[in-house]
Amino acid sequence: MREDFLLLNPGPVPVAREVREAMSAPMVSHRSAAFEAVYERAQEHVEYVFEESTPSGDTTSAGGTALLLNGTATMGMEAAVGNLVGDGGEVVAVVNGKFGRRFARVAERYADVTRVTADWGAPVDLDAVADAVTTETDVVTMVHNETSTGLLNPVDAVGDIAADADARYVVDGVTSIGGDEFRIDDWGVDIAVTDAQKALAAPPGLSAVYVTDDVVPALDGEAAPFYEDIEWHLRKAESNQTPFTSAVPLFRGLAAAAARIREEGMADRIARHRRQAAAFRDGFHEMGLASFPELNDAAAYSNTLTAIRLPAGARGADAAAFMDAVTARGVSISGGQGHLGGEIFRVSNMGQLTAQQVVRGVRTVGDALDEVGVDVAVHDGVAAARATLEQ
Repeated sequence: MREDFLLLNPGPVPVAREVREAMSAPMVSHRSAAFEAVYERAQEHVEYVFEESTPSGDTTSAGGTALLLNGTATMGMEAAVGNLVGDGGEVVAVVNGKFGRRFARVAERYADVTRVTADWGAPVDLDAVADAVTTETDVVTMVHNETSTGLLNPVDAVGDIAADADARYVVDGVTSIGGDEFRIDDWGVDIAVTDAQKALAAPPGLSAVYVTDDVVPALDGEAAPFYEDIEWHLRKAESNQTPFTSAVPLFRGLAAAAARIREEGMADRIARHRRQAAAFRDGFHEMGLASFPELNDAAAYSNTLTAIRLPAGARGADAAAFMDAVTARGVSISGGQGHLGGEIFRVSNMGQLTAQQVVRGVRTVGDALDEVGVDVAVHDGVAAARATLEQ
């Protein structure tokens, strides 16, 4: 692999040298005081991220606990739903992308699910959500930042709907928490889920859920999957442990990555992610490319991931040549998922990217499109990205 290899995929994202070094320390027992110190440090910093992810740095939760899980965010999604509903329960799942659909599929293992769907990349129909959520609804699930489409969904508005029906609200913040604004109490979130390998900029393998104090009485560990019993995890967390064997190196890496976030400060981190996402969009738009997601008054472009429509000459069967041209330049980006394969490309700015790396990403896409015969204004795109980053 090239020394200057640049990973711009929406997870896993690049990890810092300090994170890699932390993982290489000598092994210790997962039941040792040494590991408990690691867990405590990681939990403290991740809790900070959940609770203080605002442009002003204000605290957003009256009380809750961040639990660190030995599994990626799909485990966190299942833990949240599986601890709140069982046979006969009712879930309303908001779906306008791959990960909203995944949340619905997870919930269908445990409850009767009503899907409120929109085309991938289209805004959520809030009236349809309000019609679907009733006093019989136990849980509402939603993805905040839909990774498959680059669309930021209206978690606040759906939270109001869930609250009016006295339903529990579970939110996938996998690609927003750690990089963008997230308000636990203001948005009525009962359980939030995130992933180590996304905006937290840690290695893949761990996830975290934030469990508010108010939702704890509603948890049913007996009905939940054995490995994902949140009540058990809460009890073990009191002694800085997990119920089962912990992935010690991954916890060390997460502790180091989250400490870097704390050092930067969430307010500054949010501002940086928003500026970098705007630079990607401005750069690609100035080249003549179009964003994929559709917007309305309740939806916005993602601030951690940019999804762009592939132009003629790099779409469909021609997409592979474009992606190969990007890879040949030492950069890795992602194409579309599911039926969007060959229709869009996606670049991430999650983690610790520098302004120079963002500019390189814009230039690389432009040069790759030029190589496969697509007429784009590469110089103008790079200039636009730089101008935005300098604001």
